[in-house]
Amino acid sequence: MKTTVYVIIILSIFLSCNGIDNKQSEEKLISYVNVFVGTDGPGNTYPGVTLPFGMVQLSPDNGLGGWDRIAGYYWQDSTIAGFSHKHLTGTGAGDLYDILVMPLNSRFSEDLWPKQIDYRPYSKFNHDKEKAHPGYYAVDLLSSVIKAELTATQRVGFHRYTFPADDSSKILIDLGYALNWDSPTDTYLEIQDNNTIIGYRKSTGWAKDQREYFVAKFSKPIEKVDLFENNQVIQNTHAKAQKTKAMLHFKTTDNEQVLIKLALSSTSIEGAQKNLESELPGWDFDKAVADAEETWEKQLACIKIKGTDYQKEVFYTNLYHCFLTPSLHSDVDGKLKAADGTIKQAIGYKRYDTFSLWDTYRTAHPLYTLVCPDNVSDFIASFLGHYDETGLLPVWSMAGNETNMMIGYHAVPVIVDAYFKGIKMDVEKAYEACKQTAKSNAWDLEEYKKYGYVPADGKNKGHWSVSKTLEYAYDDWCIAQFAKALNKEEDYQYFTLRSTNWEKLYDKSSTFFRPRNKNGKFISNFIPKEYTEYFCESNAWQYFWAIPQDIDSLVNMLGKKAFTAKLDSMFNYYPLADDKLPIFSTGMIGQYAHGNEPSHHVAYLFNYIDKPWRTQELVNQIITTQYSNKPNGYCGNEDCGQMSAWLVCSAMGIYPVNPANGIYDLTSPWVESAEIQLPEGKKFTIKTVNHSDENIYIQEILLNGKSYNKLSISHQQIMAGGDLVFILGKKPYE
Repeated sequence: MKTTVYVIIILSIFLSCNGIDNKQSEEKLISYVNVFVGTDGPGNTYPGVTLPFGMVQLSPDNGLGGWDRIAGYYWQDSTIAGFSHKHLTGTGAGDLYDILVMPLNSRFSEDLWPKQIDYRPYSKFNHDKEKAHPGYYAVDLLSSVIKAELTATQRVGFHRYTFPADDSSKILIDLGYALNWDSPTDTYLEIQDNNTIIGYRKSTGWAKDQREYFVAKFSKPIEKVDLFENNQVIQNTHAKAQKTKAMLHFKTTDNEQVLIKLALSSTSIEGAQKNLESELPGWDFDKAVADAEETWEKQLACIKIKGTDYQKEVFYTNLYHCFLTPSLHSDVDGKLKAADGTIKQAIGYKRYDTFSLWDTYRTAHPLYTLVCPDNVSDFIASFLGHYDETGLLPVWSMAGNETNMMIGYHAVPVIVDAYFKGIKMDVEKAYEACKQTAKSNAWDLEEYKKYGYVPADGKNKGHWSVSKTLEYAYDDWCIAQFAKALNKEEDYQYFTLRSTNWEKLYDKSSTFFRPRNKNGKFISNFIPKEYTEYFCESNAWQYFWAIPQDIDSLVNMLGKKAFTAKLDSMFNYYPLADDKLPIFSTGMIGQYAHGNEPSHHVAYLFNYIDKPWRTQELVNQIITTQYSNKPNGYCGNEDCGQMSAWLVCSAMGIYPVNPANGIYDLTSPWVESAEIQLPEGKKFTIKTVNHSDENIYIQEILLNGKSYNKLSISHQQIMAGGDLVFILGKKPYE
C-alpha cells in the first residue's frame, strides 16, 4: 500500500474510535455479562454473586450431586436447596458449598426428594423468574412464593428475602449440607442473641482441612430456634456435631423483607466479626448491590472493546470469569488459615488461594500481568507464604490446603513471567522457592532427576509419566532463565540441562513422545491417539506440542516439512466413531481438544512455520465454534479463568504461546478494536481495518503508525502504550 493510503487508514481509525469512546463510556459493561454461561454443558460455572477475586461466592445450589453439578448449579435442573457461600468455578472437583441458607414457610407442602438421608426443603424454580448480573442474583422460590436476592462484599454474603404473609416463615442454616466430594467433619452453631447466629463448619473433601467460621446477622429478631445435632432436635443455645442445623422461626407480613449478613473467616468467629464490621456495617441492600456493580464495572473496564453486541457479550462474559479466581483467603486484619494448619498473618499483602495452576499458568496469569499487576504481586506473595508453610510452591491450592491435583510446579512460570515483567516481589526468596521446589523429591521428581524423565515403570506405575516429564522440563527452563537474569551461572547451567529432558522421550520411529521404562526402552503397543495413564487428561497427539520454550528445536527435530504435516494432521485427524474419548476430550477439531488446556497454544504454532494464515483461520474457527453467550457457551470446564482468558487474549489478537517469556504471538483480532488500560494512565489500543466476519486474514500490521513485520509483540512494547493496527482481508496475504 502507498504511504498516503496508510495515512488515510490511520486517520479514519482515530476518528471512528473517538466517537466509539464516547459511546463506550455510556455503556454498562456488566450488562454484557451473562453469568449463566457455563452453567449448562461441561462448563461447571456458578451464577451467583462474588466480587473480583472475592472470598465469598454466594450462589444457588440445586442440591443434587454429580459431574454436571460440580459448581452446585446446573441449568437443566428445576430445584433449589438453598444458597451456600463458597463455590469453585469451572473445575472438575466437587468441593466447598459451605454454610447453606434457605428461606421457607408453611406453603412448603411438596416433598420433592422424599428419600433424603438428611432432610432439607427443596423449592421449585424456573429461569423465567430468575435474573442475575455481576454483583446481583435473584430468583422466585415457587414452592413458597419467597423472592430471594443476593449480593456480596469481598468477605460477606448479603441476602434479602421477601416473604408473603405467614405465621410460619422460617430460615434454615444447614452446616451438614454437602455435595459431591465435600463432607463436614465438625460443625458448630450458637444463638448469640435474637439477631445473631455464630458458628463454624470444618470439612474435608478435595481439600482435606477446610475451616469456615461465620457470623450471621438478621434484620428481624428471631422468635424461635430449633437446633439439630445429626438430625436430632436438641434443647440448647448451641449445637456441636458432625452435622448441625438451625431452623429460625418468624412471623412475616405480606412483602416483608428479612435481610441476612453472613461474614466468613478461615481463622475464627472473631475474624468473621471483624470482616463484617469492616465491610458491611449497614443494612442498605440496594446500596450494596450498587457498590458491587460499580466494583465489577471498574474491573471490566480494564479492556474496552468495539464490536457487535454478541461479541461484547461473549468477550465480557469471559473477562468476568477471569476474575472469579484466585480467591481472597486472608481476613481484613491479614489473618488466615495457613497450609500447615496454623494461623498466620499476611503483612503488607492480601493472601489469595484457589490456584488452578496447571490450567491458569498458560494464559490467565499472563493476562493478569496486563490488566491487574497489583493483584499479581499479591498472588506471588501468596505463593511464597505457601512455600514458607510447606517447603514447596503450590500446585493446586485452595482453602489453605495443598490438593496436589494435576502436575508440574507451575507457580514457577507465573513467578518468572512476573519477574521479567517488573512485578513487585521478593526476588531472592522467589528464586529460592522456585529452585528448592524443583530440587525436591515431591511428585516423582526423585525419579525425574535420576533418569532425566519420569519412567513408565516408576514408583507411581507410569501415572502421567510423559506429561510430567514435559511439564517439568518447561518449568526447569523457566528457572534457568530466572537464574541467568540473577547471574547464578551454576544454577543456569543445571536447569538448562534439565530443560532438555523432553528430548529423552522423543521416539523417532513414531515421531511422538513415548513412555519409557527405567531400562531406557520405550513401551510397546503404543498408539498415539489412545488416552492412557501416561498422559495427563490427554493423548500423545495433544502433548506432542508441549515444548513452548523451544518450538524451533521441535521443528528441527522433525524437519520443517514433517512438522508442518504433523501440525496439519493435528486439526484434520478426527477420532473415529468407536474411539473411546474421556470426559475431558471436548471441543474436538481433529485431535485438538479445546476443552482441555494442553491444546490451547497449538493453533498458534503455524506462526512458527511461515503459515500464519492458518493460525488466523483456526483461532477464528475456535472462537466461533467453541464459545457462545448461551448457558452451554463453553466446550469444556472453564477451569478457573483459563478457558476464558484464552478467549479474551485471542479475541484481541494476542496470545502467550510461551507464558513465561513476555512475548505475545499475533493473530487477526475477532473484535473490531480493544483498548487495554495500563498503569499511569497509559493505553494500548488494538485496532482493525476492513474488519468483518469474512476478513480474517492479516494483510499488514502497523505499530504506532509504522509498518510492523513481526508476528509477535513484547510485554514491554504493550506496556509502553500505543496503537497496534491490523489491516485485514478475505484472502491470506502473499
